[in-house]
Amino acid sequence: MKKIFFLLLLPGFVWSFAQSQLPFTGKRDFMIEEGMSGSGTPAYYLDVRKNGHVYFGFVQINQADGKETTEEIDAGAYHPEVMKVHFKTYNETFYVKFNKEKIYLTDSKGTIKKSDDCCPVSEMAETNCPCAGKLYRR
Repeated sequence: MKKIFFLLLLPGFVWSFAQSQLPFTGKRDFMIEEGMSGSGTPAYYLDVRKNGHVYFGFVQINQADGKETTEEIDAGAYHPEVMKVHFKTYNETFYVKFNKEKIYLTDSKGTIKKSDDCCPVSEMAETNCPCAGKLYRR
């Protein structure tokens, strides 16, 4: 009887533990690297659901013809060290980690990448900046 009771309560404990580890729930917009002009820079977002799953998506509007391209993927359960994001539309894969306020572009092991492309435009003299962006509440 104790085993049955334990098995019935276990999912609730797992769910409440997962909830306490999430940095937030809801949608946040972000931009890590400055885009180049042309067909339109994608607007990226992430959505942390109450069940702990993280969805990543983008919306891109072609500046020439106004065509809108969108995609949203389930990246799986939240993992604070690193999450893999793969968009099929453009066969784009990258790794990120995020907290309550920022998102970081990482390698597959969770080490934050550094690049000249990640340096703010206002600080042109800087090189090899950490690839990070703010998370903006919708």
